[in-house]
Amino acid sequence: MRVDVWSDVVCPWCYLGKRRLERALAGFERRDEVEVVYRSFELDPRMPRGETVPKLPLLAAKYGRDEAEMREMEHRLEQLAAAEGLEYRLDGGVIGNTFDAHRLLHLAKERGVQAEVTERFFRAYFTEQRSVFDEDSLVALAAEAGLDAEEARTVLKEGTYADDVRADVEEARALGANGVPFFVFDNRYGVSGAQSVETFEAALAKACED
Repeated sequence: MRVDVWSDVVCPWCYLGKRRLERALAGFERRDEVEVVYRSFELDPRMPRGETVPKLPLLAAKYGRDEAEMREMEHRLEQLAAAEGLEYRLDGGVIGNTFDAHRLLHLAKERGVQAEVTERFFRAYFTEQRSVFDEDSLVALAAEAGLDAEEARTVLKEGTYADDVRADVEEARALGANGVPFFVFDNRYGVSGAQSVETFEAALAKACED
């Protein structure tokens, strides 16, 4: 069975959903038969590549809230993450374009370390407040997770996997996914959002049964 997971590396709900899916898989008796593939989705593709902006004012404008409300929302999100064993540090920080990060995740898939690189990017951004937007940061993080640093840098410089990223986004749109995380179990069952562990367990069981 294959589980396709559309996500963005700066999406806090995507990291939560990833961890909840992993918890569901940990108790799934046919875990060894399940392949998880991470697919690309950009929350804000209009942002200029290589540039960053302060995150809080941008989110406040996007959701029509003032910055105090956004801080409170982020605090609640930190508590939700802690319940899943994740440490979110959402105070302050910057946000930027994630297209290049997604290109490296396609390289990581080909090299058999996609899960490791995905986790590294999430942890870098949400726990360590490191950049996942510039070439040097991305190469360093990718190398820490098992990719060859020079190959990663070459991919970023040459524009490799750009079409793969765009194809992932187009497929998500075709499936009706307007946000992430979005999960598809065995090409048949879709689950939208960072659902409960029990919801993921039910989806795994249903896909396996059918």
